[in-house]
Amino acid sequence: NPLASPEILGVTQGAGLALTIAIIGLPQLPVAALPFVACLGGAAGALLLALYNTGVQFSGVRFALSGVAIAVTLSSITEFLILSNPLDINTALLALTGSLWSRNWHHVLLASPLLLLIPLSLLLAKPLNLIGLGDEAAQSLGTGLKRTRWLAMGSAVLLTSLGVGIIGPVSFVGLVAPHMARRLVGGHHQYLLPASMVLGALLLVLADTLGRTLIAPSEIPAGILTAVIGAPYFLWLLARFKG
Repeated sequence: NPLASPEILGVTQGAGLALTIAIIGLPQLPVAALPFVACLGGAAGALLLALYNTGVQFSGVRFALSGVAIAVTLSSITEFLILSNPLDINTALLALTGSLWSRNWHHVLLASPLLLLIPLSLLLAKPLNLIGLGDEAAQSLGTGLKRTRWLAMGSAVLLTSLGVGIIGPVSFVGLVAPHMARRLVGGHHQYLLPASMVLGALLLVLADTLGRTLIAPSEIPAGILTAVIGAPYFLWLLARFKG
């Protein structure tokens, strides 16, 4: 689905809501626990989307639009919690801005689980290629559709949620980077997945660099800059895909 990305499907917002609840409700929680809290929230957002689309004929547009509805709902709850707890507003906003500001080697260590999840996600390249041929063709070639889809979604949820738990939500990188990578290396996932990871990292660094220099000495969070670019790109994709 060319419209699918973590922030479109509610995964990012679920992770952000879980972070907000932890910051407000459990202020004594250590920073090292926040990425794992975010994983629970991201999984909850993905589960809501899966339950809503269970038992109906799959439609890419329905899947994307229901994800947008879930994302907006979760974001609204997050904003309500922040506004209802003004004493914690600065801490919550700092965690949800999507920025590399104040991140250090301690946060790099917190990201170490990604080193295990990335190779596991790359193992899904071949079955994802087969699914791209169509469900019937993939099944005839021995691919377990449900297992592959659940593993792929689980990997995406964990990778996204860990990232949100460490630097906050950075919108639309997960949407733009794969499309850029597909144009560069084609649609084979053994090349597409690592290329998307590299391009996503480069986009984040570029957004962070621009945010630090455009209005220096003040700083624009990287998540704001990626949203400014990514939101119009999503609307263009939606119009193209619907057509």
